[in-house]
Amino acid sequence: MSVLFIHSHYGIDELPFRHHAAAGRIRLVRERDLNAAHFAASSGLITTQHLDQVGLLQHADSLQALLARGGSWILNGHLARVLVPGLGTYRPLKNPRRADFALTRLSDHPIFDGIDQRALEEDRGVAGFYGRGHNPMPQGAVAINGVGPQCLPVDWDWALPGGGRILSHAGNDFWHSGDDDALKQLLADRALAWVSGALQ
Repeated sequence: MSVLFIHSHYGIDELPFRHHAAAGRIRLVRERDLNAAHFAASSGLITTQHLDQVGLLQHADSLQALLARGGSWILNGHLARVLVPGLGTYRPLKNPRRADFALTRLSDHPIFDGIDQRALEEDRGVAGFYGRGHNPMPQGAVAINGVGPQCLPVDWDWALPGGGRILSHAGNDFWHSGDDDALKQLLADRALAWVSGALQ
């Protein structure tokens, strides 16, 4: 089984994963071509900020079955639909200023191990791309990175009671953050390793 990457538009979202796709570690599927068999044949799932959440609702049973058999899901973006019971919808920062975009590591996580979170705060000198709010943490989830003085959980990791894991990042795809191309690729590589179970 390989990891399923739902490619939601014609942009560059999939570029850091193309060599992994060529090696058979990840399957890139355009959103409009998605079907239940893709979920059944996958050990994990990666979705981007551009995910059509309304469209994915029709695959909610397949998604939940993937998780129930121990699969993991990396979810980027603002949750607008409850695709899995226990999730909540996105809460934006109110009237944010630069200080509200500061990032703080709250818990260790293998994807972010050894990475200075401040290196992801700005893209070409502009802050806020990493996250401007948070998806509420379900009961039992662990906050990884906080945003702003209140350290709102922009990133969290949840081991679901019924099996599987979800890593939520409430912003632009985290492997596109910052100005360091090598760091971006490292984050993409680690994301795939984590969702496939190779990085604990």
